[in-house]
Amino acid sequence: MDFIIFLLIIIVIIILCSIKQINEYERGILFNCGKFSKLLNPGWHVILPIFQSYKKVDIRTKVIDVPEQEVITKDNVSVKINAVIYFSVFDAGKSVLAVENFIYAVSQLAQTTMRNAVGAVSLDELLGAREKISNEICGIIDKATDPWGVKVENVELKDVSLPEEMKRVIAKVAEAEREKQAVITKAAGEVEASENLAKAAGIMATTPGALHLRTLSTINDVSSDQSNTIIFAVPLEVLEAFKGSNLNLSKIIEKK
Repeated sequence: MDFIIFLLIIIVIIILCSIKQINEYERGILFNCGKFSKLLNPGWHVILPIFQSYKKVDIRTKVIDVPEQEVITKDNVSVKINAVIYFSVFDAGKSVLAVENFIYAVSQLAQTTMRNAVGAVSLDELLGAREKISNEICGIIDKATDPWGVKVENVELKDVSLPEEMKRVIAKVAEAEREKQAVITKAAGEVEASENLAKAAGIMATTPGALHLRTLSTINDVSSDQSNTIIFAVPLEVLEAFKGSNLNLSKIIEKK
């Protein structure tokens, strides 16, 4: 009787130890005597000891940081660049059977692909079209990892580090470009101002009394301060306006 009770206890312990839980974000791979049998969905499963074994695979999106790489661009500029990769497992069986460690494999493949992609573009292209280069790297890695059951969702170039001397050169180029734009803007403003002055001079020359009004307006603006002394010559147009009058306009008008 004691032996039967002991045997039942052993059987219960074995059964309890054989129950394995697969979480919702996981998939299991079942092996019978070392051979692949089937995929295990989320829930409880009985795994017979000795004869069966299983391996869990997390199918959630994973993020790995690609270590900083020193790369020489197409125009022979040495830069340091790192990236972040987002990927997930879409086939748990392939991720275990086709590659030993798919996370390490994706990381190494990303480093190689990143060096090749950056080495094929110039520094200006790298700085100005970072998103395009990221998409190209993502496409290459995604295609290469399909046989592993891995889907690469996105690749982001985090940082591009330039040598100090190259930073100084880029700063000088940017400063020269700003000075160039300032000169162009100033010259365009002077051209526009001269065109407006020419139009105003033409209008004053063809409109009777316009020059007189302009002269009086200027005198009024300048004479607003009582400490100013103004000495000016009377324009010939004013003399023409006073023809026939008895006023003596030969003197220079002085106003304080």
